[in-house]
Amino acid sequence: MASVVEYKGLKAGYHCGYCDSEEGKVSCGMWAHSMTVQDYQDLIDRGWRRSGKYVYKPVMNQTCCPQYTIRCRPLQFQPSKSHKKVLKKMLKFLAKGEISKGNYEDDPMEPTMEDTVAGDFGLINKLDIQCDLKTLSGDLTESFDSEEKKKGKSPKKGESNEFIQSQDIEEKLGSGEPSHPVKMPMAPKPGKGADLSKPPCRKAKEIRKERKRLKLMQQNPAGEPEGFQAQGEPPSLFPPKANKSNQPKSLEDLIFESLPENASHKLEVRLVPVSFEDPEFKSSFSRSFSLYVKYQMAIHQDPPDECGKTEFTRFLCSSPLEAENPPNGPDCGYGSFHQQYWLDGRIIAVGVIDILPYCVSSVYLYYDPDYSFLSLGVYSALREIAFTRQLHQKTSQLSYYYMGFYIHSCPKMKYKGQYRPSDLLCPETYVWVPIEQCLPSLENSKYCRFNRDPEAVDEGRSKDPDRLQVFYKKAIMPYGVYKKQQKDPGEEAAVLQYARLVGQTCSERMLLFRN
Repeated sequence: MASVVEYKGLKAGYHCGYCDSEEGKVSCGMWAHSMTVQDYQDLIDRGWRRSGKYVYKPVMNQTCCPQYTIRCRPLQFQPSKSHKKVLKKMLKFLAKGEISKGNYEDDPMEPTMEDTVAGDFGLINKLDIQCDLKTLSGDLTESFDSEEKKKGKSPKKGESNEFIQSQDIEEKLGSGEPSHPVKMPMAPKPGKGADLSKPPCRKAKEIRKERKRLKLMQQNPAGEPEGFQAQGEPPSLFPPKANKSNQPKSLEDLIFESLPENASHKLEVRLVPVSFEDPEFKSSFSRSFSLYVKYQMAIHQDPPDECGKTEFTRFLCSSPLEAENPPNGPDCGYGSFHQQYWLDGRIIAVGVIDILPYCVSSVYLYYDPDYSFLSLGVYSALREIAFTRQLHQKTSQLSYYYMGFYIHSCPKMKYKGQYRPSDLLCPETYVWVPIEQCLPSLENSKYCRFNRDPEAVDEGRSKDPDRLQVFYKKAIMPYGVYKKQQKDPGEEAAVLQYARLVGQTCSERMLLFRN
């Protein structure tokens, strides 16, 4: 099924959750009725991001707080000193129930919904109601059927039904059906990187643990089923290698260090597809929702009426991404997921993530404020980096961890730059530039073009708008045909703006719905 989007145009002059400006935020957005994982991957590589089914792109040279897409390179990632402290704190808590003394508020607060359009639920709710999805899904199904007949193919059984289910937002909201939320990692205190030249101390106890772990690995080389690894067991696709005395511990060594048999607590991380057809998602939904309410009220001081089931479903459980499970993809498939952190049989945190062809993209994180002392924002980000490395073992092109937007002008949001090596996306040419090269320019100006080649242009730009695909009056047609039927001069401006923002490739693959 093709991606189907409804372009909503420019939204200017609304409240910014980062600098609290009443009308400084500027973005362009579209409603995604459905979207393939490849189209969303290509869009986030052009500076777009989703909040529920609304996909938006800040107007970088106009908005009050420019939001630069940031990605970490997990294959080269080395945990910093402060990251290691968080991982050791978790191990101590699990092994002995120890709670570290000191300040637990290391993690900065993020705005209510990190990347929601200005945190403006009203706008998205209004857009949601404006989209007549029942009619649209019927029209689309009809047009796809006739397209398939023309080609001499019969539509796949159940395809039209699936499409209606995925499009009918109002029905989904009525049932409270979630699709897939995303987590936002929180920041460690800025700390110096670990001194990699000094070998770690090797205590007798550590050597015994290592032997035990190697023995366990020989007994169970396949590890646990993906997404259900208990704390202390080697991850299925990324078995920890024996520590050489001259190498620092890897991220996996620090996360999956074996625990004593009489450990005080047990932590299990489960990967659950966001779908009410998934029994595990369905059975844990009410607990997950209660946790979200507790988090929003305690951490963000949201009133109860702003964190109801409808809001939760719409923003963290409703996703336009169509699940895909190709043979060369990860075992869990592509799409939207909740990574649930279960401590002693109860959920204490949920990371909302999208698994895409080249990356794991973090959407949001909510956690139990009673466990703030475990720095769950940092801990979950490190787990997601390790998870990306694990997926890379089978799917080699999946090798990045996208952390959403980096906002240099907002002190609360600069922590994302601590997960290194990382890159920022140039807002003009859409190439990735190492963050170290970008920071000096950002100190001088909120808005920067990071590509140092003055001749470089956006290689993926829209070069032939007439080839853009339009879905109009139950028919799919190129824009070149559609524009001949239009008399409204504003229509051409809107379509060309859309084409410029999504680029040539997406404009030819996605269907732009016009009414």
